[in-house]
Amino acid sequence: MEAIFSTRGGFKKGEVSESSRLRRFAVFAWATLAYNILVILWGAFVRATGSGAGCGSHWPLCNGEVVPQSPELATLIELAHRATSGVALLLVVGLVVWAFRAYPKGHRVRRGAAWSLLFILTEALIGAGLVLLEHVASNASSGRVVSLSLHLVNTFVLLAMLTLTAWWASGGARLNLKGQGTTARLLLLAVVGTMVVGVSGAVAALGDTLFPSATLAEGIRQDFSAGAHFLLRLRAFHPAIAIGVGIFTIIAAGFIIEQRRDAATKRFANAVIVIVLVQLVAGFVNLMLLAPSWMQLLHLLLADLFWIALVLFSASALAAPDETASPSRNARLNQTGVA
Repeated sequence: MEAIFSTRGGFKKGEVSESSRLRRFAVFAWATLAYNILVILWGAFVRATGSGAGCGSHWPLCNGEVVPQSPELATLIELAHRATSGVALLLVVGLVVWAFRAYPKGHRVRRGAAWSLLFILTEALIGAGLVLLEHVASNASSGRVVSLSLHLVNTFVLLAMLTLTAWWASGGARLNLKGQGTTARLLLLAVVGTMVVGVSGAVAALGDTLFPSATLAEGIRQDFSAGAHFLLRLRAFHPAIAIGVGIFTIIAAGFIIEQRRDAATKRFANAVIVIVLVQLVAGFVNLMLLAPSWMQLLHLLLADLFWIALVLFSASALAAPDETASPSRNARLNQTGVA
């Protein structure tokens, strides 16, 4: 064995090298997460522009062709979404391969990467189903609402798995649900509540796209008129649900900070609170501006960032107390096979 020690870190030369490789994997994991957020935003742009039927009801072909001849703008937008989604899948496959090469059997990073692959595959299948069932463009059926809701929940879980993989690769401790009591229950309610807000927000955005209004007053009359489409009736509930869940999450975060005073948990709790407040303001602005496409995308970006912050906050608050977030520790775990 080499007896060479790092003068700064105190670890053997081979261990420092291993730690460096694991840090590179962590950077790749965070980059994969960031890229998937961009793909999600582009998918929302496809919906907002009514380009979901740009390839007709064909999948994986586009209008029955591999490369459409003289494509329209909607076709190009949809094709771009399919291409970026394909790259996202390849990145997650790469994440899994790298995780299984870098970490020992049973390690939480391996599990996180494997779950990420599962949910990006189901994401692709649900997306294909939306096209094949023609739950795109101007379709305003209840079936589209169900498909859209399933797609949204799957997307949330995918982002959660990618976030946890990156967090664990960065030295985040394993989750420990035993003895967490009120903290675990509050976080569970916040997570479920956020999913409900997300689903209601997706339905509201669909209603804004399919049934645009010239003024705010007209939009309110649409929502509460006797013959209103069910999408408009559902749209009316989103602001109340968002405000309620937002207030609950802020209170829960404050309570958990008092129970867990470590710096990481407090930092993530503060991020959650700040993003909730910014998101509520953005929602109000979105409503006043009658939900233009750019504001819908900004609103969605904030929702994704809030979800990631909530996942990190939960992971930190529920972390096993006997572990520390140290990349050098990850290197030793990789060498010894202890997860």
